[in-house]
Amino acid sequence: MPSRDDGSAQLTGRGAVVTIADVAERAEVSTSTVSYALSGKRPISERTRERVMRAIADLGYHPHAGARSLASSQSNIIAVMVPLRTDMYVPVIMEILMAMTTAARTYGKDILLLTGDEGTDGVRRVAASGLADAALLMDVELHDERIPVLREISMPAVMVGLPSEAGELPCVDLNFEAAGEVCADHLADLGHDDVALIGVSASVYRRHTGFAARTVTGFMNRARERGLRATHRPCDGTFDSTAGTLTRILNERPATSGFVIQNEEAASQLMSLLRQFGRVVPQDVSVVAICPDQVALQSSPRLTSVPIPAEEMGRGAVRLAIMQLSGQATAGATLIPPRLVVRESSGVRVR
Repeated sequence: MPSRDDGSAQLTGRGAVVTIADVAERAEVSTSTVSYALSGKRPISERTRERVMRAIADLGYHPHAGARSLASSQSNIIAVMVPLRTDMYVPVIMEILMAMTTAARTYGKDILLLTGDEGTDGVRRVAASGLADAALLMDVELHDERIPVLREISMPAVMVGLPSEAGELPCVDLNFEAAGEVCADHLADLGHDDVALIGVSASVYRRHTGFAARTVTGFMNRARERGLRATHRPCDGTFDSTAGTLTRILNERPATSGFVIQNEEAASQLMSLLRQFGRVVPQDVSVVAICPDQVALQSSPRLTSVPIPAEEMGRGAVRLAIMQLSGQATAGATLIPPRLVVRESSGVRVR
C-alpha cells in the first residue's frame, strides 16, 4: 500500500499510484511541505508552493480528495455564498468566481457555489454541516445581517465587500468610496462644473449594498469639496431606463457636462443617447465609468474608467481564507486602491 503522510494521502494519476514522497522528490522538498502546500494547515512561501504544485502538474497527478479530507479533518472545500439577483451584473460576479476557483486550486481546495438567498440561515447551515472549511460571502450590505452570525461561528469566513462595521472580520474589496472621489476629481480637473453620477438599479440602493452606497458617498462628498454641482440618479440599465435617466438629468440640469456611470449595462447606451441629444463626447461632455476593462474598451469612444479588479478581489478573498485556516491573523479590511485609466471619453471642457 502507498504510504500516507500528514493528511496528504495518496495521489492517483494516469493508470499509476504514487505517494506523497514522489511529489516531494520531484519538488525537492520534504513530504510534510507537500502536505502543507495541499492542506494549507501551515504557511509556506509562495515560491515553494508553486514548486510543489508544478511537480504535481508535471507528474499528471491530483490529490485524492477523500483520503486527504479523512486524514486532515477538513473537507478541502471553500463555500462561496453569492445570492444571484436580477439587478446584479453577472459577468463581474463570474470573473470574481473564476479567480476564486483558480486560486483555491493552488491551495488544493475546491469551490462550492451557493446561490440561494438564504441570509443568516445559510451561514448557520454551512457552518453546522461541516460542508466547507471556510466561507466567502458576496453581495455585502452596509448593515449586513450575516455579520453577527459570522462572529458567533468558528468557521473561517471572508466578506467580498465592505460593511459599515466589519470590525475584526476580514474583508476584501475595491475602495469604492475612493473610486467615486477619483471620478469627481478627474472631471473637476478637466473643468466640468456640473456633474452627474448614473448609478445602478434603485433596488441595489434600497438594500444598502456596500459598493453602490460607498461610490455615491465618495463622489458626492468630493464634488462638494471641489465646488461642483452634482447629482445622482439610479438606473435599471435598460435602454428606456437609461434614456429616461439622462432626459431627467438634462432637463433638470441642462449645463451638465460631466458624467460618471456605475452601470455596465447602461454604459454603451449612454454614449448612443448622448449623441441623440446632440452632445459630442468628449468635446461637449466627458464620461467616466466604473466598470470592467472589457466594457470600457467595447464602447465608442473608449471609456475613461476605474476598472473593477475582479481577479484581485477573488484571489485576495481565497488567500485570506487560507491564512485563517493556517492560524494566521487576518482581521480588518483589505481595500484595493482605485486606478483611473484615461481614454477617449473624457477631455477638457470647452467653454
